[in-house]
Amino acid sequence: MHRDDETGAVGPAGPAGITAPWTLIVPLKPLALAKSRLGPVAGEGLRPGLALAFAQDTVAAALACQAVEGVVIVTDDPRAGAELAAMGARIVPDAPDAGLNAALEHGEAAVRAERPGAAVAALNADLPALRPVELARVLEAARAHRRAFVADAAGVGTTLLAAAGGAALAPAFGGASRARHLRSGAVEIALPGVESVRRDVDTGEDLAAALALGVGPHTLRTSAASPA
Repeated sequence: MHRDDETGAVGPAGPAGITAPWTLIVPLKPLALAKSRLGPVAGEGLRPGLALAFAQDTVAAALACQAVEGVVIVTDDPRAGAELAAMGARIVPDAPDAGLNAALEHGEAAVRAERPGAAVAALNADLPALRPVELARVLEAARAHRRAFVADAAGVGTTLLAAAGGAALAPAFGGASRARHLRSGAVEIALPGVESVRRDVDTGEDLAAALALGVGPHTLRTSAASPA
């Protein structure tokens, strides 16, 4: 059985002491509003499609990760909901409609209503280069802590926040969230070789970096249509 190194509590485990897998909570804005900073690069007509492609590649990689039991998408976008549900994600409407952190707490509540001790992690929807094996390494490291997070490639924001053993997620995403998550007591996971978990995409430069790292098929196909 896993033992939390901060509290000494036994972590979530399944039959025969097998560690229980994670449920990932992925918030997604309405596509018409998502990724506004990519407009000058991709064009306003392509921007919503890119936002959806990022989410599709993120979800595909997450569902292919051996450490992941399921993916919950918190969104009110009907197109995104239909596409991601077809991939195997569970769609939860963004009932609070009060921003990113409220959406994450709502998704967490939906998971914990069924499984109070579930291991949950918030994951950005804009990780198109995400690799299942790198995500698995991060989630395995997160089991050593009640709350843990991964900073983005810039070292300012957060791409993943995990809560094991039934601990509250307590998300503080947005802007300089790395510092806020540190102040909240979450432990930063600083593993080498997990660049794909850190490579979120907000700008044209971010997209170029993700493409160089190697994105999934949805992003590759959609970005090829970009006028830039």
